[in-house]
Amino acid sequence: MKGVVFTGGRELELMEFPDPTPGPDEVVLEMKASGMCGSDLKTYRLAKGAVKANGLPAPTEPVIAGHEPCGVVAAIGPGVSAREARIGQRVMVHHYIGCTTCGHCRTGWAQLCQETPITVFGSSGHGGHAKYLKVPASTLVPLPDELTFEAGAAISCGTGTAYGALRRMNLSGNDVIAIFGQGPVGLSGTQLATAMGARVIALDISEDRLERAKEFGAWATVDPRSNDPVGAIKELTHGRGADLTLDTSSSSEARIAAIRSAKVWGTMCFVGEGGNVTIDVSPDMLRKQLTVIGSWTFSHSGQAECARFVVERGIDVDRLFTHRWKLEQADEAYKLFDQQTTGKGVFLM
Repeated sequence: MKGVVFTGGRELELMEFPDPTPGPDEVVLEMKASGMCGSDLKTYRLAKGAVKANGLPAPTEPVIAGHEPCGVVAAIGPGVSAREARIGQRVMVHHYIGCTTCGHCRTGWAQLCQETPITVFGSSGHGGHAKYLKVPASTLVPLPDELTFEAGAAISCGTGTAYGALRRMNLSGNDVIAIFGQGPVGLSGTQLATAMGARVIALDISEDRLERAKEFGAWATVDPRSNDPVGAIKELTHGRGADLTLDTSSSSEARIAAIRSAKVWGTMCFVGEGGNVTIDVSPDMLRKQLTVIGSWTFSHSGQAECARFVVERGIDVDRLFTHRWKLEQADEAYKLFDQQTTGKGVFLM
């Protein structure tokens, strides 16, 4: 089979790999959809020969990209019970493997495992940008029949990440939330927060992305290039500031604006990967009684919960996708995605 491999310096290659065979407690999935996520760009842009990717040791052998896999069970290895998987079952994947026995792993937070270096599909282990993917059966998350494979791919990281952050902040219909960045994760946040009853202030430097945010339910939009974002948010909230703020952009300017535009007793959440921010602790945090949290994706059960929420609220996650590609178009797809001016892309097999 052919798989997409990031080779460094914004280059990739469709390499040949043997079709996988499941071992004990493993399954092989036939990929139907594999999403493109903003964190892929960290690895895609990594200089040739760099030793780190996404905070993980760079792999010593070619690794297939794609950490938003969704497909059907094609083969089952020894020891996998009928309750865990069955041939033809529609599934998503919780894309991390830890030690499997520590408290974090046992509660579905394998990415927080402290006992062993974790494997992240598409980064330190083979991902979904190929015809097949071999994973432990324990990582499977059922895909509801009401959802497309594309929606399942989105929930497997980008949409699921936004959902996890909103739940972590205890968002309610009483809240105004300012979401900095309207790329795939931020736009998912706008869509989900609106469905939860909140009023969303969407911020981005792209007019196209702000227009999409309006279509996805944003109550108000702000372009930080032409407005003081903190002042604009306070004006929209009668001087109070937003109840909650969420940064999905990784921009240091957006991050500090998210902190300063949150109200007294408000909550600010970091989601965007990488980058830094300098906080003046006394005025920015202490004297506002501000809660600042980080949210890294979601748990195994949180992924399933997000899928149920999408189904029960009738949320059209498929609208996130502006581009659908074949694997053979991977070079064109990532060159476009690298510009960060479009919506979400997905490979369909």
